[in-house]
Amino acid sequence: MRLLRYRAMNDVRPMMRSLLRELRGREREILHLLGQFVRCESPSHEKAAVDLLGQMVAGEWRRRGAKVHVLRQTKRGNHVRAEMWLGAGKPAGQLLVLGHLDTVFPLGTLAKMPFRISGGRAWGPGTFDMKAGIAMALAAVDAMRAVGIRPRKRLVFLWTSDEEIGSDTSRREIEREARRSDAVLVLEPSLGPDGRLKTARKGVGTAEIIVTGRAAHAGIDPRAGVNAVHELALQIARLAKMSDPRRGITVQATVIAGGTASNVIPDHACAEVDIRYARLADAPKLDRKLHGLRPILRGARVEVRGGVNRPPLERTAAVRELFRRAQSLMREMGLPLQESSTGGGSDGNFTAALGVPTLDGLGAVGDGAHSPREHVVIRALPERAALLAGLLLSL
Repeated sequence: MRLLRYRAMNDVRPMMRSLLRELRGREREILHLLGQFVRCESPSHEKAAVDLLGQMVAGEWRRRGAKVHVLRQTKRGNHVRAEMWLGAGKPAGQLLVLGHLDTVFPLGTLAKMPFRISGGRAWGPGTFDMKAGIAMALAAVDAMRAVGIRPRKRLVFLWTSDEEIGSDTSRREIEREARRSDAVLVLEPSLGPDGRLKTARKGVGTAEIIVTGRAAHAGIDPRAGVNAVHELALQIARLAKMSDPRRGITVQATVIAGGTASNVIPDHACAEVDIRYARLADAPKLDRKLHGLRPILRGARVEVRGGVNRPPLERTAAVRELFRRAQSLMREMGLPLQESSTGGGSDGNFTAALGVPTLDGLGAVGDGAHSPREHVVIRALPERAALLAGLLLSL
């Protein structure tokens, strides 16, 4: 586990209120950027659409003098890496800021759910998860320059294209940058109306159970068949016994299919399985149990694909210390900050599992992720951007 060296709070206190004042004056700019990003729809599976947003984001970083690399992909959207060194001389390390370009909303959602401002909130697909985070990062860099305070470390901003669908093409790059970094700051949305940071996340897995039986007439010759649906039901009962809520483990069948007609014994059935676990040490045992499933009915065959694929973000001593620094920075602005845990995963899970101090949920305050109610609280955008800037300056 890496140890972080912080700037003394005496050095940090004067800058926080200056950053907040500067960013409150830039609220309209942040909203303008957010609107541009939201109006550029970017569903995970639409490469051309995600790439268009990536080009837009890359252009904003280039305008700020960043060294930008577009990490090209063949089937998924391209990832964007922006590197900045705002100081003089040699940087004293590297900080990684993580976020993603993709959303869960299909093309055409804007026609039903346009970007709009109402009731002190900005509404639209991807506002909360997590295009506001991208706008905040740009604003944080602008504010640091305006206030005239420079970070001690090189800043790397990595915007990936496939976080919502498992990070298959981006995981290697995320882990490579994390190994070079002293800490990772994740701009996923905060939790709850009070904007709590996420200091623990469950690990995630996805599996598929495929059962093959033997078809037969359900009335004339049922003994000749092997009922794949029955076998699957027995296997699902086994899955339920793998859950252990006290250890933070849940294993649940979520989507099932099987059968062709009411008078035919089904020869095929399958189930998708969602796996969540709180401790990295539990992953091997869960995988062994899943892949150790054997048929119960004579003549049935059972195949298991997949398994655990995203490690948990555990609340280590380094994570706690990083949160306390964030809390103290918010306190200097006269604002409260709390922490929480969540069952959902993010790319921060990968970096934390490498032993790199990781703080998640630093993005916008809002609600309704992945739903027609998705929105961010406008007054909190400058506050969260100031917190990000403060962390980048104090680490």
